[in-house]
Amino acid sequence: MTDRLTKIFNRLPKCKVFADVGCDHGYIAKAMVDSGKCQRAIISDISAKCLDKAVQLLSEEIASGVVTAVVSDGFDGVLGCDLALIAGMGGEEICSIISKASSLPEKLLLQPMKNCDKVRVTVVEKGYKIISDSVFFSAGKFYDLISLEKGCDNLTQEEIEFGRDNVNTPNEDFIKMIKIRIEKLENFLSNDEISDSTRQEMTRELIKLKKYV
Repeated sequence: MTDRLTKIFNRLPKCKVFADVGCDHGYIAKAMVDSGKCQRAIISDISAKCLDKAVQLLSEEIASGVVTAVVSDGFDGVLGCDLALIAGMGGEEICSIISKASSLPEKLLLQPMKNCDKVRVTVVEKGYKIISDSVFFSAGKFYDLISLEKGCDNLTQEEIEFGRDNVNTPNEDFIKMIKIRIEKLENFLSNDEISDSTRQEMTRELIKLKKYV
């Protein structure tokens, strides 16, 4: 697995039935089964063509009944799991999958590629509480990883924007990300040709970011 997938796998808890929604190659589902972190696994993707790579990788596990492969739009055909992973999709797509699901598992691990603020709002509205929510760095990119279980929660505006752990106990990767954003803003503000309104907006953003470093 790639470093990104390994870091996602390491954040997955033990469960009875694990589901990888939009599983791509199926590497994490295989790691869950091989490690004994789940008793059974479900791999799903939106089309048979998308699912084929994972089916080939897990052909023995599928034949033995340990893994079930389903063509599914989100959770439509994913039934009976107590933990689900949705990783590598846009935040709005993840929000759509969660919002239209008729039933959802007890626990979720989400790794949106963008629009993480919208994901946080959606999952809390759907009856989840955040267990952990932090940034990690892998192969030149920063990723948010949000762990949830069913329950009630309330988020501050900063927690919605940045993630609860990043706000309260920022790790080195989050601070690194913020420093890069600050540098970009400072370079942008050095341009004398930007409008006053843009300069004011960027200055407010800069002040907000600097408190984290």
